[in-house]
Amino acid sequence: MKTDKTSLIGKSLEGLVKICEDNDVKSFRAKQLFNWLYRNKVNDFDAFNNLPKELITFLRSEYCIHPLTFVRATKSTSELTNKFLFKTQSGALIESVLMNDDDRVTLCLSTQVGCALDCKFCATAKMGFKENLTPGEIVDQYLMISQKINKQITNIVFMGMGEPFLNYRNVIKSAHLLHNPNGINMGYKRITISTAGVISKIEKFTKEKEKFKLAISLNGTTNEQRKAIMPITKKNALVDLLDASKKYTEQSNTWLTFEYVLLKECNDSIEDASRLIKLLYDIKKCKLNVIPYNETDGEFQRPDQSKIHSFMSKLRSAPFPVTIRWSKGTDIDAGCGQLAVSDS
Repeated sequence: MKTDKTSLIGKSLEGLVKICEDNDVKSFRAKQLFNWLYRNKVNDFDAFNNLPKELITFLRSEYCIHPLTFVRATKSTSELTNKFLFKTQSGALIESVLMNDDDRVTLCLSTQVGCALDCKFCATAKMGFKENLTPGEIVDQYLMISQKINKQITNIVFMGMGEPFLNYRNVIKSAHLLHNPNGINMGYKRITISTAGVISKIEKFTKEKEKFKLAISLNGTTNEQRKAIMPITKKNALVDLLDASKKYTEQSNTWLTFEYVLLKECNDSIEDASRLIKLLYDIKKCKLNVIPYNETDGEFQRPDQSKIHSFMSKLRSAPFPVTIRWSKGTDIDAGCGQLAVSDS
């Protein structure tokens, strides 16, 4: 249901305190309201049964609870993966992906409608950039999905549609809302923010000493190779990205994850594997996730099994942990790099 009202989901405790103070309601009521929204995950104003009636009446007239509208869920036939489609208040469509792996339940959140980075292997890039999601629209993906499943979500990754660090302020606000111990209470290390390599924001993330985990999409072993598939490299050179990455691990004393999408006859050679080892050798607290490409209708393909095996075999000599990640939900276009929606 389309509404022009501001949503309560997305408001920080400080924002809710201001609402209460503006209505001559004691500030402790804001903590109760925060609890209802983020811990109890209520969907109806009538559920706020310990708040003053006058405040509830005001909230009902001026605000809505959820900024998103649930459209549909699509379940993978071969994997324990669900894809969820939502509509924003502006009418735009976004997708989230839920992945089950035994006791680990990971939710992949979108941060933008579309994406401006134009990575050549990513389906979202074909949408172009439309708008940033608000903190409420980001957090609401978690809240609405958590009510539709019978498992507890254990991990959050900001790896859905969009580049999180081009919506930095809203992403960090939403991450803190997901972490807040008085609300959703997701641990810092269970929240991962992924970037394609926006160096200025990696430096900001480092300077602000954010405690969330950081992942960087590398996807190339030379500047020219990376620039050909990731135009962001034109203003964010590979050597500078690696320097910012090293400084992050040293100053935060935190492990950093590099993601490497493996593309046939593009970045999958033995020489690429050797260069990867050299590139990351001096970054003492890093690990590498190799992701065999999930095919869309674009020009790229996944390397064959023998090529993947050779690439991974070469990486066995790396002085850092290396894993291979087979994306779940590729049959419903829910794998890494496959998210894309149209307004039709």
